[in-house]
Amino acid sequence: MADKNLEDLFYETLKDIYYAERKIVKSLPKMARAAQDPQLKAAFLKHKDETEGQIERLQQVFELIGKRARAKTCAAIEGITEEAEEIMEEFKGTAALDAGLLAAAQAVEHYEISRYGTMKAWATQLGMKEVVALLDATLAEESATDEALTGLATSAVNTAADKKAA
Repeated sequence: MADKNLEDLFYETLKDIYYAERKIVKSLPKMARAAQDPQLKAAFLKHKDETEGQIERLQQVFELIGKRARAKTCAAIEGITEEAEEIMEEFKGTAALDAGLLAAAQAVEHYEISRYGTMKAWATQLGMKEVVALLDATLAEESATDEALTGLATSAVNTAADKKAA
């Protein structure tokens, strides 16, 4: 087997996050339909639009490194989206549904923040300045989405779930 290096690891991780983003863009409309809180619905739809832009940025990264845009199954995102599906099924019609959906969405965000932060560091190490800029733009969006979801959770969704359960 040929020696693998950081560039190979970057490419494999790029295929992983490309798969993840494409999976997420399909899951967000389902989550928006299931959400009861209008702000949460809107947050999911806004993030769907952002995710479409993030997919386009990833395609630009593939071009910049001279590789075809290919996805590699991401087991982590498969597990997180499966949990979201379970929450939608098990908590449908309950006050806790939105809190569960929001938690699943934040699990996605945290995974993405981790991946994009790592890939940005690797791209910096590899001297890929244009790639770093693209990854940094996405990392900023993911962090902002996570902060917005935290704000929504603490200002409305968790309180509503707790009050209705009492």
